[in-house]
Amino acid sequence: MTPSDLKPVRDHIASRIIGQASFIDSMLICLLSDGHLLVEGMPGLAKTTAVKALADALEGDFHRIQFTPDLLPSDLIGTDIYRHEKGEFEFRPGPLFHNILLADEVNRAPAKVQSALLESMAEHQITVGLKTYPLPKLFMVLATQNPVEQEGTYHLPEAQLDRFLMQAVVTYPTRDEELMILELDARQQKEPEIAPVERLSQADLFAMRRDVAGLYLDPKLHSYIVDLVQATRQPKLYDDDLGRWCRFGASPRASIAVARCARARAWLDGDDFVAPHHIQAVVPEILRHRLLLTFEAEAEGVTTDVFVNRLLTLVAIP
Repeated sequence: MTPSDLKPVRDHIASRIIGQASFIDSMLICLLSDGHLLVEGMPGLAKTTAVKALADALEGDFHRIQFTPDLLPSDLIGTDIYRHEKGEFEFRPGPLFHNILLADEVNRAPAKVQSALLESMAEHQITVGLKTYPLPKLFMVLATQNPVEQEGTYHLPEAQLDRFLMQAVVTYPTRDEELMILELDARQQKEPEIAPVERLSQADLFAMRRDVAGLYLDPKLHSYIVDLVQATRQPKLYDDDLGRWCRFGASPRASIAVARCARARAWLDGDDFVAPHHIQAVVPEILRHRLLLTFEAEAEGVTTDVFVNRLLTLVAIP
């Protein structure tokens, strides 16, 4: 398999949204790396549209859940239903048993609902009572969230954030892009029927994943990845400001994520091996949601992106 085999998926997504090339790349990287994606942005920036376009281009079941404050864990996982005719309980699967799951506005539900996602995202299985049920081999959660400063939102638990492979931030379009959005909307009003798309089969997707996993990553770059993640835990060794800004660094899950995503980035670029610039390209979206900054950093207007960008300039490239 080659990157050109994934081009129809990219083209279909690009036909539904204008711009946002980095966001599309993040979705494809997570897809190739068997990971989950958290998407943050203001309302109206086509986050949901992009995720639905990705699902349309893939072979598999798609389900959307609108997260609300009154949602219950059983609304995601499923529940045991008593069958009088059988005299026993029967498990009715919930939305988590679909291949592609869109968790829309995920941070509008409280922590007890968020916890229902933990086992499924980390282990591809669901435990209900004394029984454990496996999820489909292709299982991907794409969650959208509004900025946490908005009314009616909750902070996602750190344990759940760590289970998202990447966090993409969708920004406002440029003036030219917004003009193109108006033109696209006008065309869709005239022709509301969407042309059918040839779906990427799961067999082809799994073949792509094997190709990505087999891409060469030099042992020296393994050390570079570990140094970057270790630096988030001991930032004071690199810079006094970094030491003041970060309370908690990233877990070893971040190192694994960087290695996987760097391979996917290199494969999408058509390269046969991973280079340092592939690692640097994916690190911001992998560490963005895994770092906990100090109150001092927030008071100075320092974001995790500022922290990571500074870190990338200080950690030596092998």
